[in-house]
Amino acid sequence: MKTGLVLEGGAMRGLFTAGVIDVLMENGITFDGAVGVSAGACFGCNYKSGQNGRVIRYNLRFCRNKHYCSIWSLIFTGNMFGAKFCYHTIPDKLDLFDYKTFSENPMEFFVVCTDVITGKPIYKRMKTACFTELEWLRASASMPLASEIVSIDGRKLLDGGISDSIPLRFMEKNGYEKNVVILTQPRGYMKKQGKSSAIIRTVYREYPEFVKSCINRPEMYNNQLKYIAKAEKEGRAFVIAPPEKLPVGHIEHNPDVMLEVYRTGRKTAFKSLEKLLKFRKLC
Repeated sequence: MKTGLVLEGGAMRGLFTAGVIDVLMENGITFDGAVGVSAGACFGCNYKSGQNGRVIRYNLRFCRNKHYCSIWSLIFTGNMFGAKFCYHTIPDKLDLFDYKTFSENPMEFFVVCTDVITGKPIYKRMKTACFTELEWLRASASMPLASEIVSIDGRKLLDGGISDSIPLRFMEKNGYEKNVVILTQPRGYMKKQGKSSAIIRTVYREYPEFVKSCINRPEMYNNQLKYIAKAEKEGRAFVIAPPEKLPVGHIEHNPDVMLEVYRTGRKTAFKSLEKLLKFRKLC
């Protein structure tokens, strides 16, 4: 029976996920495959490379660097999170990503992007984390209005969370019968329509299907939560979620807040560990 790991996005809420997956790695818990969306992909790839602690380390180091995340970066590069600095300079020079371990680890790792032309999700399996594959990672986390459209292999891509925020169905369709789902919103959360709808309609007017996906995202997301709850009740999924709303937004420059979110992830993982191990035994 194949086991999978599903990682929701949520920008800096993903530090909760980082805390959870570090505890899972420390306890030798492995999976046959994983899928990450946005921050879930950017931070989750460190699971496949076996780099416990790397996510919180480089976020604390660079959280106040204008090249990492800033209005300055948005104005001068078109991306709130610097494309070159975040996805190439850091992993290649400043906090080395273990490409060798990533490529040799047999765990399948997928990232989700949204095709701007069709408004539909695109699923990319990352095998080597080469330059092009890291661009897929960047596309998955490229939030509308805060990022440029990423062009790869003839496709125009943005944030995977727009079209498939919590891809449990994708994993099940690919043969992963038992899945651990890490959410970055507390249980009971329901997504509401955001205030940026009018701006999105204007900025992306050339891409009506993408606009439609953005507008319909709350309905899609809330339906996914219902599906996950059903899967959990039926024993097909094990859910780890924050105990309450995390004190962090899409952007965060305060290292103390980052550490708080990360430590909440660790505490939640430790509390869930016994039940998770029982769930794993049934796989």
